[in-house]
Amino acid sequence: MAVTVALAGDTMLGRGVADVIAASGPHGLFSDDVREIFSGADLGLVNLECCVSGRGRKWDAPGKPFHFRAPPVAAEALAGLGVDCVSLANNHALDYGPDALADTLRHLGGAGVQVVGAGANAEEARECVVLEAGGLAMAVVGVTDHPADFAAGHDRPGVAHASLEKGVPGYLTEQIRRLRESNDAVLVLAHWGPNMTREPPPYVRRAAGELVDAGATLVAGSSAHVFHGAALPVIFDMGDFIDDYAVDGRLRNDLGLLFLVTLDGAGPSRVEAVPLRLGYGHTRLADDAGHAWIAERFTRASAAFGTSVKAEGGRLVIGAPS
Repeated sequence: MAVTVALAGDTMLGRGVADVIAASGPHGLFSDDVREIFSGADLGLVNLECCVSGRGRKWDAPGKPFHFRAPPVAAEALAGLGVDCVSLANNHALDYGPDALADTLRHLGGAGVQVVGAGANAEEARECVVLEAGGLAMAVVGVTDHPADFAAGHDRPGVAHASLEKGVPGYLTEQIRRLRESNDAVLVLAHWGPNMTREPPPYVRRAAGELVDAGATLVAGSSAHVFHGAALPVIFDMGDFIDDYAVDGRLRNDLGLLFLVTLDGAGPSRVEAVPLRLGYGHTRLADDAGHAWIAERFTRASAAFGTSVKAEGGRLVIGAPS
């Protein structure tokens, strides 16, 4: 009993990517080979860094520079790629307020894409989704450590927020323990840490350990916009999957990874990372130079956690920490 899960990080379908969708439709955002790899997995999940709506007003918060909103047809882009579930636990789910969040939930649901990490209240935002494939039941939970003003409340729409710098809250560790007892696997999609960093901060490392100790089979992070190393069963940051962002020539946020995780009841039995090149509103496989840069960077970042990475058939295979 094993399934392959395709996992990708920040997926931003607003602003310039929305212009690409308007010009050429929702199904041309990814190259054919990337689409084939992603859709070939049994299950697909991403962190959706935007709302999906034609309504709403920009969230008015001091110092918030970016607001991302994708058109309703963007839900078809996700469904057509093979995305089964997205996490909205991040700092863009409420960019255009509660009406746009409600639209996002409706449009995604209409396209057959399930959602974790956001909802009409705190209870809904914290709810898991159980995905089934190949005889395996995988519970998925989404959580973000920022921003606090997006946090869902008793009767307030928003995201599943946890101040992870203070430690993983008891409700979350208890939820993971319960889910592990009743499911074959538990996946935590964690949006944590600051942007544009080479490695996770100490509190993220501590939180990752607490999530695993609670029973998480796999923890997959996002937020930094560049990939970090892995210490299985933790992928600290998956980097970006598609966007229109300015490129940092040093951190190379235009080079990313798509993760393929083979899961069984005991945890990840094989993890592969596929090197990607992110253009303006379009993602394709990395060329030779990009592949070499990604391989060197990911190998070095993972080695810091005692994790080996080897090239195999154009992909990077992640070993268990020593």
